[in-house]
Amino acid sequence: MFYVYLIQSKRNDSFYIGQTDDVGARLVKHNAGQVASTKFRRPWKLVGFENYLTRREARWREYTLKHNLSEKRKFLKKFLPSSFNG
Repeated sequence: MFYVYLIQSKRNDSFYIGQTDDVGARLVKHNAGQVASTKFRRPWKLVGFENYLTRREARWREYTLKHNLSEKRKFLKKFLPSSFNG
């Protein structure tokens, strides 16, 4: 099983979307500063995730979320409904 996950920085409330086969281990890496793109915004908390059968599906979903603003908004709204009042 593979996952596309959403984490939120406790430092500045920013978000990060990624994909992995082990959400818990990946969150530990983010919080240990072992991920270059997130190490300066630690600590992180897991907001939510979606599961996929193949890494290819998870990577495609991650790519779509990072490059398609409307899909990203839907994804964020799914896990943070109170932040979207429209």
